[in-house]
Amino acid sequence: MPLYLTDDQAMLRDTARSFMAEEGAIAKQLRHWRDKGCKDGFGHGLWKQFAELGFNGILIGEEEGGLGLGHVEAGIVLEEIGRNLTPSPFLVSAIAFVEALKGTGHGARWFPGIIAGETVAALAIDEGPKHRPEAIAMRAERSGNGFSLSGRKQFVVQGASADVTLVAANTDEGLTLFAVEKDARGLEVEGVRLADSSIGARMTFDHVEVDADAVVGEVGGGGAILTRVLNAGRTGAAAELVGVGAAAMDMTVDYLKQRKQFGRLIGEFQALQFRAAHLYSELEIARAAAMKAQQLLDEGSDEAEAMVSVAKAKAGRASQLAVQEGVQMHGGIGMTDEYDIGLYMKRDRVLNELFGDPAYHADKLARMKGY
Repeated sequence: MPLYLTDDQAMLRDTARSFMAEEGAIAKQLRHWRDKGCKDGFGHGLWKQFAELGFNGILIGEEEGGLGLGHVEAGIVLEEIGRNLTPSPFLVSAIAFVEALKGTGHGARWFPGIIAGETVAALAIDEGPKHRPEAIAMRAERSGNGFSLSGRKQFVVQGASADVTLVAANTDEGLTLFAVEKDARGLEVEGVRLADSSIGARMTFDHVEVDADAVVGEVGGGGAILTRVLNAGRTGAAAELVGVGAAAMDMTVDYLKQRKQFGRLIGEFQALQFRAAHLYSELEIARAAAMKAQQLLDEGSDEAEAMVSVAKAKAGRASQLAVQEGVQMHGGIGMTDEYDIGLYMKRDRVLNELFGDPAYHADKLARMKGY
């Protein structure tokens, strides 16, 4: 498929771009909730506005009340979220969590709330200092007609605000996923403010009892679903990283056109022009990689997983370059809170770690190719 948007997708981009620039702007959302010390880190009113525009139902089928669109369309919205650093549960709740529930029978329970902007979901996968889903140690032992979950999870984005958390744990039959509600007995949640002012959580499961209906999919069949969830989350994070990098680049180029040194605009200095041109090229490659991964996921291609890792790694590297160049070219003011460029660096840092950093995906891709 060609790597450009259709007319309908371009209309969605224009809608998302104008909405995020106005309602999701940094001053109106990120700075507002950060400076208030909001325990959620995002505005629930904005989450409902997402719902009114239909964004929350992009990946949910029309027969279940959603729009029945795909990952390309989800990526369009996520890139605009990244451009404006708009704090929201969209990536985890409306993309990764929704992908987990498809075809499992759990959609009827949780999709209506997500579509309406009333339900927030979280993913409890990581247990160590780095993203290593292949090393999950948490246990779920059979107990009565259900299971008892014991263990710890961390880097649970929106975990302190979630109505439901998708938890990955090992059973005797193999990896299994559970939908655990927020009021489960024995569940302790510690909210943690992340570098970008969003709120993550550390979760402790002390013999948390859930019934058999909490199992997402089949007992021991969580591996395939988790792969689907991670592919969706990683591709979405790649799209958001492209938005972060693109906005940082635009902000930096504007600054190069205004700042003067030695009586000349610094944008006239050839060394800075070279760096700006290189950055533009890197971001365009990252955008193409992210779109290709989205298209392959929508097609159900066997090549999708490899391209997802390419996209996440490339977008992570390109965004990191954009924010680093942005702060450096802004000079000393780039390190101040008054200027937004530093906020993009913080968001880049969190998104790069979420669902695996570039080094993780480079290694994963190499192993997939037999190296």
